[in-house]
Amino acid sequence: LLQSARAWRVRMGRWRDGLLVLALEFFLFAQAVGLAASAGPGTARRALEAKLFRQMRSASLEFDLVEPGDHILVAVSGGKDSATMLKLLLNLQSKLQHTVKFQLTAVNLDQKQPGFDGTELEQWLTGLGVPYRMLGEDTYSVVKEKTEEGKAYCSLCSRLRRGILYTAAKDLGCNKLALGHHLDDAMETLFLNMVHQGQMKGMPARYYSETRDVHVIRPLMYCAEDDIAEYARQMAFPIIPCNLCGSQPDLHRGKMKMLCKTLDALNPNAKKNMLNAMSDVRPSHLLDRGLREASGLDPVTGSVVHTRANRMKGYDEAPVLRSGGHPRQSASREVGASKQLR
Repeated sequence: LLQSARAWRVRMGRWRDGLLVLALEFFLFAQAVGLAASAGPGTARRALEAKLFRQMRSASLEFDLVEPGDHILVAVSGGKDSATMLKLLLNLQSKLQHTVKFQLTAVNLDQKQPGFDGTELEQWLTGLGVPYRMLGEDTYSVVKEKTEEGKAYCSLCSRLRRGILYTAAKDLGCNKLALGHHLDDAMETLFLNMVHQGQMKGMPARYYSETRDVHVIRPLMYCAEDDIAEYARQMAFPIIPCNLCGSQPDLHRGKMKMLCKTLDALNPNAKKNMLNAMSDVRPSHLLDRGLREASGLDPVTGSVVHTRANRMKGYDEAPVLRSGGHPRQSASREVGASKQLR
């Protein structure tokens, strides 16, 4: 009888504990549902904005995209990418107002494409309180006239637009030109150059135009297009569609975009891994003899050349090129550099 009574108490204790666990789980579930219901779209938008801001800030720290005393011309085309870039740069300017002072001037170029109306965009820029210029030049007619049948408009159009923006940067006293290219653009450009040009060349986050004496920066280089599109939708940015770009969906860049989407469907981490690959280059495993030699490797064998200079640099194995082509040296030095960025 005593044994039966003890067994009964044990079973009752287990049931009681089980009921308590179920009650706790139900309570936590109800709390989670309540929080999700009360969060609303504003919370989701702020979370997405914070994510994009962190990615832009990371690129800025790694490549010194924003420096004290900069005057940055922000190219605002009327698309989702440039609108997002401007908003994030304004947020950065506000956060750094007491530590890193820099100026922003937004510039929109009306290229005289049919149906272009920049009125709403200008009203939006006025509401932001950012200095801006609305420029106009008929590059549309030039592109239509000079581009052969079946060829892409984008290359000539972008070259003409870039030249006008370079001139505007000098006229406004800007030392940097900010463009709204993002991670997907960099991936598509890398594939385009590999498949059609035979070059392993993507988009740098920053480069210097010696002929124009202007630094070109791409603050959204670590940001995915899907996130940018969703943020622009939630923010209700004034979007002006580019009828010229959209009129040629079957040309090379459109096909590369399809390829990137296919890779993304095969592996959800494809974009993240491609980004890592573009900043983690191993010359010893490529065929570029000049790159091997410049990295302190034997151009034929790919092994480390044990010179005094290489020993001073700390190369004890085949170096890895990171962040703009500089060879990775040692783990301790790399950790030290990352702490300085923070």
